[in-house]
Amino acid sequence: MDTRDRIAIEPPRADWLARTREEVLDPDLPIIDPHHHLWDRLGGYLADELIADLGSGHDIRKTVFIQCRYGHHEDGLEALRPVGETEKVMHVVDAAAARDIDTEVCAGIVGFANLSLGAAVAEVFEAHKAAARGRFRGIRHITANEPSFDTYLPPVAADTMQSPAFREGFAQLAPAGLSFDGWLYHPQIPQFTDLARSFPDTTMILDHVGGPLGIGAYRGRGDAVFAAWKAAMTELAACDNVSVKLGGLGMDITGCSFAEQDRPPGSDTLARAFRPWVETAIDLFGPGRCMFESNFPVDKTSYSYPVLWNAFKRLAAGASDADKRLLFHDTAARVYRL
Repeated sequence: MDTRDRIAIEPPRADWLARTREEVLDPDLPIIDPHHHLWDRLGGYLADELIADLGSGHDIRKTVFIQCRYGHHEDGLEALRPVGETEKVMHVVDAAAARDIDTEVCAGIVGFANLSLGAAVAEVFEAHKAAARGRFRGIRHITANEPSFDTYLPPVAADTMQSPAFREGFAQLAPAGLSFDGWLYHPQIPQFTDLARSFPDTTMILDHVGGPLGIGAYRGRGDAVFAAWKAAMTELAACDNVSVKLGGLGMDITGCSFAEQDRPPGSDTLARAFRPWVETAIDLFGPGRCMFESNFPVDKTSYSYPVLWNAFKRLAAGASDADKRLLFHDTAARVYRL
């Protein structure tokens, strides 16, 4: 297999990122970053690194942590091992609270529970809630599956979202007051749509504008990918219980090659690259069901935190003040009950 079709998260390069610096645009615009990770691998991205990014000039009021298989317990009941991640995140919450910063770090936590456990998964939900001290908001069970490239993501069956066991577990989310974050690739959006139609009372969030692919079997097929993605997103937009995160477009699955350049891109370059996906999603779902996300530190391989939020502000430049508030703050506040 071509090595370009084998994806892996790379550690950010601070010296490279420092080559592109910009003045922060609209620094008083309130922002909730509804999608970032924490981990101790690849150079680490914990309290110090997160707080440094949050303090780069934008008005980040709150953040939402999204599961990334960090800190799972290594023993005990297998179903409950992911609760270790929520416990580790709360250590970062405590570390951040001890500092004089304006951001409420990890105001919401989205963890992992194996929904294929069926009804028994409710016990895992309760364990996460107990560990999170009132911050637990939802579950992300990654279902991304594409055989034409290798990935660091855990293996998952192509029909996971259709399986009876998964759906039995999924049915426990709404009664528990939890939302569902979906991380999948664009050919799987119709499965996500079917899931949304089957569970209209469950709040669902599509991560990373639905994971448009630009590698493996989709390399060099940009127009066809966009057409298929737009058609699938149009169907999904009819599901009122679904919101979309606008970001994650710096990942190599999209065919992004910014990390291979001598200098990181500026916000104008990012805005041009993101515009077709972001504007289409906003047109289909409306600002009330869209929210900008950083996806850091994964996307930090391709650009810096302040430059990324400048790009989002450029993309929203023509929006009304009310719509900007939705895109940058209020949609995330509603969806994650912050």
